[in-house]
Amino acid sequence: MEYLPDFDLLRPKTVDEALALRRENPEARLLAGGTDLIVNIRRGIVDPKAVIDITGIADLRAITSTGGGGLRIGAAVTLAEFLEDRRLADDYPALREAAAEVAAASHREVATLGGNLCLDTRCLYYNQSEWWRSANGYCLKYRGDVCHVAPSGTHCFAAFSGDLAPAVMVLGGTVEIAGPDGGRTVPLGEIYEDDGAAHLRLAEDEILTAVHLPATPHAAPRWRSGYAKARVRGAIDFPLAGAAIALHTEGRILEDLRIALTGTNSCPILIAGTERLVGETIGEETAEKLAAMLPKQIQPMSSTFTPPGYRRKVVANLVRSLFRRLTEAS
Repeated sequence: MEYLPDFDLLRPKTVDEALALRRENPEARLLAGGTDLIVNIRRGIVDPKAVIDITGIADLRAITSTGGGGLRIGAAVTLAEFLEDRRLADDYPALREAAAEVAAASHREVATLGGNLCLDTRCLYYNQSEWWRSANGYCLKYRGDVCHVAPSGTHCFAAFSGDLAPAVMVLGGTVEIAGPDGGRTVPLGEIYEDDGAAHLRLAEDEILTAVHLPATPHAAPRWRSGYAKARVRGAIDFPLAGAAIALHTEGRILEDLRIALTGTNSCPILIAGTERLVGETIGEETAEKLAAMLPKQIQPMSSTFTPPGYRRKVVANLVRSLFRRLTEAS
């Protein structure tokens, strides 16, 4: 891996200061834990002249209860802090389980919520050393004009691999975004584009500052949620596929259901059509119907070390097994 090149390190103390620095340094990159960014800088994938370290902004490091009974989680809260917060374990298990699955314990000490939600897309042909990428003529995502995954097309198929996004999506979470024209709050899914080369809809001068999780019904006794992940190496890898489910039951009757996936497309996706299963009696037939919804909505490509067909089977099995785990106590 290459040496770390020189860049200016900027350390704002407030969100307004960070926004001002972004305006003054339009090509600067935001830094929190740096578990992905620093690796990409060393590989020459990004070459920022300035890096804005947001970990000194107190507002981004806090987990606070909101007036409506939900939670506001700052973007620079670390995943280790997630795992220590009892409110997440009790009321939002899918998010806590997803945080526990990210990389290794040492990574989680510095990796952050915002960093995982805004994680760059990954591909076998992109996340390589400079000499390897240059020898292959680069790729559509970076300096090249050919997608090595689909050479005849003009679309980048690098996969989104953040673990937390599907959990936030099934829990009905929204994100708080600060910009030069003020703040806005939108459902998490709205900040993503299914484009491996440009998967975030955030403007260059905007900063994701927090996640808002709603109160009940998601924390109610008959609501259950969870996250499951498949990866090559059990200790540290990004997901080949990850699935989050939140569901509400009345006895053995399914009252509500949400499923979101990561690792299969260039953005996290919320599976459409689950409302058709509301009112059904929970059983193996329901699990199979869920699995049958997936093939037309996912698009795994040859962007990882495992073939697309294998990943299709993996994600179907993840959804089946997670659904069974969450409903077996109904």
